[in-house]
Amino acid sequence: MDRLSQLQNWLDSLSENTYTNLQPASADASFRQYFRVTDVNTDKTFIVMDAPPDKEDSRPFMLVTDLIHRADVNAPGIIAADIKQGFLLLDDLGKRPYLDELNDDTAEKLYIDAIEALLKLQGIDGMLPTYDARLLQTEMELFEIWYLNRHLRFELGKTQKAVLGKIFKLLIKNAEEQPQVFVHRDYHSRNLMVTENNNPGVIDYQDAVFGPITYDLVSLFKDCYIEWPREKVEHWLDLYLARLTPHRFIEKHTLVRWFDLMGVQRHLKVLGIFSRLNYRDGKTQYLDDLPLTLKYITDTCQRYDELKPLKQLLDESTARSGSRATA
Repeated sequence: MDRLSQLQNWLDSLSENTYTNLQPASADASFRQYFRVTDVNTDKTFIVMDAPPDKEDSRPFMLVTDLIHRADVNAPGIIAADIKQGFLLLDDLGKRPYLDELNDDTAEKLYIDAIEALLKLQGIDGMLPTYDARLLQTEMELFEIWYLNRHLRFELGKTQKAVLGKIFKLLIKNAEEQPQVFVHRDYHSRNLMVTENNNPGVIDYQDAVFGPITYDLVSLFKDCYIEWPREKVEHWLDLYLARLTPHRFIEKHTLVRWFDLMGVQRHLKVLGIFSRLNYRDGKTQYLDDLPLTLKYITDTCQRYDELKPLKQLLDESTARSGSRATA
């Protein structure tokens, strides 16, 4: 039996047995797929998550969903679940991702809502994996394996490897010296839904960890799918700082440095992930997002002297590889 038939049989087995019109809703950067179904009795739509159990574990999603609901943040309710088969029936938060709604007129209100929700998330105290040095290092290694080696077909020399290793240590130190909080890990415009009540609706949080306070700020304001001028980004960081509780006071210059260097860690990882999604998983659309992701890194390298060697390495790899660096 194919996976889609298995999914439909599971829906038919639910006690209501009223879910029809199974339609693709979206896919994400993993093996999960999402479908939209309609309850024929109420004409209300729901989302079905298909998370193949040999590739994805649905239990973290269920655990984090509970933590988020307890924090009064809008996340889909779980209507039914079959962990063994990897199927979940969820509330539908709609068809309006932030990415489709953000513009110069709407950004301020939408980002204020996102900041308020993020502060609630950062107050969560639950048992989560730690975003430790090993995980940070493993993520950044994707940059060399999938972006440099596979995408650019560029092999680092001994000196260049030493340079990259030193940069990795700097970025890990930056992450470790920050206050450690709940981290969504993909808190960006494709995972925030515009909702009428308790905006935004938050999705795709199953990889949440306990880690650096600026990580989700980077995902939000140095979004790999939409770019904002630096002055707007710093303005939104000011709004975030103004809302921090007094016991977590952080100087603006400290937050900005943490934020910028955290961005380099995240975007090195993302260059590797987007390349891997293309070459391993056949998801070619992510190559379109490489140029902005790379731009975030090079812009930050120009702001901090200790990152100049990374900029030189990127320039060398780009020069050797030509147009592949931005395609």
